Amino acid sequence: MPSSGGRHRLSRRTKIATAALGLAIAGGALAIATTFGDPGAANAASGGQAAVGQISCPDVASKLPAIPAQAQAEVQRNLDLLNTQIAEANNRLKTTVGQGGPNFVQNAILGPLADKRKSTIDRIAISIGRRAEKPQGLDGLATCSVGGQAGTGAAPAAPAAPAQGTGGKGNAGQNGNTGNAAAGQISCPDVASKLPAIPAQAQAEVQRNLQLLDTQIAEANNRLVTSAGEGGANFVQNAILGPLEDKRVATINRIATAIGRNAAKPQGLDALAPCSR
Repeated sequence: MPSSGGRHRLSRRTKIATAALGLAIAGGALAIATTFGDPGAANAASGGQAAVGQISCPDVASKLPAIPAQAQAEVQRNLDLLNTQIAEANNRLKTTVGQGGPNFVQNAILGPLADKRKSTIDRIAISIGRRAEKPQGLDGLATCSVGGQAGTGAAPAAPAAPAQGTGGKGNAGQNGNTGNAAAGQISCPDVASKLPAIPAQAQAEVQRNLQLLDTQIAEANNRLVTSAGEGGANFVQNAILGPLEDKRVATINRIATAIGRNAAKPQGLDALAPCSR
């Protein structure tokens, strides 16, 4: 009898353990089903981070006049470049969520994007202007904005790029750097508009180097933002503007050389290399 009672007690314990295990498995399955069925709920549970939104820019192609046949290829290349710039900026928007202060999106993403777009749109206008009347007023299409930013901690995009030297005032005093001035934006002379007629044989090489000039400015602007508060009074000049000028001299010289192989080599373009903040 005692041994039979022990078997009964063991049986009851086994049943209770089995039932508990079943409940745990069912609860886990429910949690998994909930997570997979509602990714938004899973994200909310892991930190409550809201969607970063998308960068929206005015359409340029629909605002252009009739494009001369001789300018079609160059205009199309620059329209494609505008799309690439937006894609890169959207990627930067997603990969930097939570970084910087309330003006980070404007200063580090939308501002540099507007500068790139302005240069690209200028090249489109110049290309058309070589064969027909140059379109005017396209600069107003350079500025972009961000939608769907609720809860991200980033301020909505301003209707225009910030004035130089004022863009980062919201970050004054961050991390105790109360004396750190606004990062501002780097401004460089436009090279494309100062070029003579570009021989057909040089078009591709000149275009590559013009795009490289834009990339160099974007990299310098990013360095300006990420190094705010570093170094002494001459840090920006020695660590950012000086190296940028050296890069621009080399790139501008390549542009002049490419043109000079098939036409008169343009002179005096080195003066366009220095930039300012």
